Amino acid sequence: MIEPWDESQWGSLSEETMRRKLTSEGYSVARYVYPRGTVFSDHTHSLDKKDVVLEGEFLITLEGEEFLLRAGDSIEVPRNAVHSAQVVGEESVVSLDAVKKV
Repeated sequence: MIEPWDESQWGSLSEETMRRKLTSEGYSVARYVYPRGTVFSDHTHSLDKKDVVLEGEFLITLEGEEFLLRAGDSIEVPRNAVHSAQVVGEESVVSLDAVKKV
């Protein structure tokens, strides 16, 4: 399920405020930029993670269900969950990849 950015709780959306939120939830964070047309085929991860979009649109298929993430949206991807993703639209996606610290 998509979690939209809550400006009333976290302030204006920026990379800094999103990093602060994710860190407070126990995640370590890496920033990636994916050009339009980027596609990630079905895969899994051995850790719980969140995919977060700061710019652009990311279509994520998680366990067979599609979710369209836009700026400020995040989605939890449980460990070992089959998922894929693709950049949609004309813009690159600026994303934060957040992994639960073990």
